[in-house]
Amino acid sequence: MTYPAFDTSEPETRNGPVTCSSCGCRLQHSSESSAWFHFAPMAGRDARGCRVECADAAHDASGQAAG
Repeated sequence: MTYPAFDTSEPETRNGPVTCSSCGCRLQHSSESSAWFHFAPMAGRDARGCRVECADAAHDASGQAAG
């Protein structure tokens, strides 16, 4: 059995994936800008359904929400 190849096209930091410094959720890189966003935000909620203030905000590469 062979293992699947990992998709490394999405940039990540040298120490692993980028996470939100406020709530700890994993962020995904925007292909249109240098910003990072919560994975699958839904009207102020993160992918788990928790209400977080920064769910719809753009983040920088260190996980800090802009604004």
